[in-house]
Amino acid sequence: MSQDTFLARQPIVDGKHNLIGYELLFRSSASTESAEIEDSYRSGLNVMAATLFDMGTEWLLKGKLAFINMDHPMLMSEFVTLLPPQKIIIEIVDTVEPNNELLARLEELKAVGFRFALDRYQPNTARDRLLPLVSYIKLDVAELGEDKTAEVVGGLFMSPALLVAEKVESQAVFDWCHRLGFHLFQGYYFAHPEHLMARVLNPGHTTLLRLLDMVRRDANIKDIEAALKTDVALTFKLLRYINSAGFGLSCEVQSIRHAVSILGMKPLYRWLTLLLATAGTHPASPAQARTAVTRGRLCELLGSHCMPKGELDNLFITGVFSLLDAMLDTPMEEILDRLIIQDEIAEALLHRSGVYGPILALAEACESQDSNRITELTESLMLTPEQVNKDHLQALAWSEQIGLD
Repeated sequence: MSQDTFLARQPIVDGKHNLIGYELLFRSSASTESAEIEDSYRSGLNVMAATLFDMGTEWLLKGKLAFINMDHPMLMSEFVTLLPPQKIIIEIVDTVEPNNELLARLEELKAVGFRFALDRYQPNTARDRLLPLVSYIKLDVAELGEDKTAEVVGGLFMSPALLVAEKVESQAVFDWCHRLGFHLFQGYYFAHPEHLMARVLNPGHTTLLRLLDMVRRDANIKDIEAALKTDVALTFKLLRYINSAGFGLSCEVQSIRHAVSILGMKPLYRWLTLLLATAGTHPASPAQARTAVTRGRLCELLGSHCMPKGELDNLFITGVFSLLDAMLDTPMEEILDRLIIQDEIAEALLHRSGVYGPILALAEACESQDSNRITELTESLMLTPEQVNKDHLQALAWSEQIGLD
């Protein structure tokens, strides 16, 4: 198996920001010689199949799909049929030129249940031959521009395929694409969430009610800690509260479990009740919360290979808090002025430096599909591509299993 193949992913959401699936990309830094390119395709498929099968595909349930990029050699590969067709959307990349052999292969794959997405579609080319076979048509709205995008969407009015807007970079672009008639959306606007509705970060009511019930039943602290970890706002507010001057503690509390132990069950119940009573009606968007929690878990997993166990909770907090500036629509410097936090975490949040900074930077590179940066950071942390791939998918699996929707 190649040692230089990496996973990248990007969420795909509907018009209400509900997660539909992820585009998964398997990057290789192999040279451009033809033999090595072919090897990289095979290694990519090997990593794809092995990783998904080793982990299982339960994390793709609840309607979540995996969009996987494939070019001509990948589509013709025998490895494709190893993937579960009900959970996979084969994304035909824009370099694929249809010929009779390829069309026959796509018909074979469709007959066994695979569905296809046509990437970066532009009309009036040879790729129009693929339109009758695809279930999704993706348009690069940044490349096409407003006038051309509107023209192409109008031409696809009668197509039964769902239209996916790629390169959605801002709220304004999302709103415009939504009005134009796109069904699904993808871009850095979702991978790097921005402020959507509220400037106050509030915890989810469902999580609060679940925690209140757990505290009332005197549940195990470990289980309460796990529930707290699923909500960015609760983690932030709990640590700020426990480290406030009113407690008069002689040292900073950085562990969620330690904070729960110090606070005690009765005060924790009162604190949660107050939060439930004062929580606003505009919590952070599901896409924001999901990205933050997944990033925290990924930092925790990546750190497990190179750091003591006692550091992992700090890594989780580092990953989760790295999106607070977007969630609160407030500069990170101002947020840290209001939060007593370990210097190493602050260095990572502000400058991506210090002991936690490279791990946070690697988690962000995985999200943004920056293959060069992934390779650089993986090597500097003395990790392997296999470890990074597995941790990335485990983080995605965990965020799905805890039910953030």
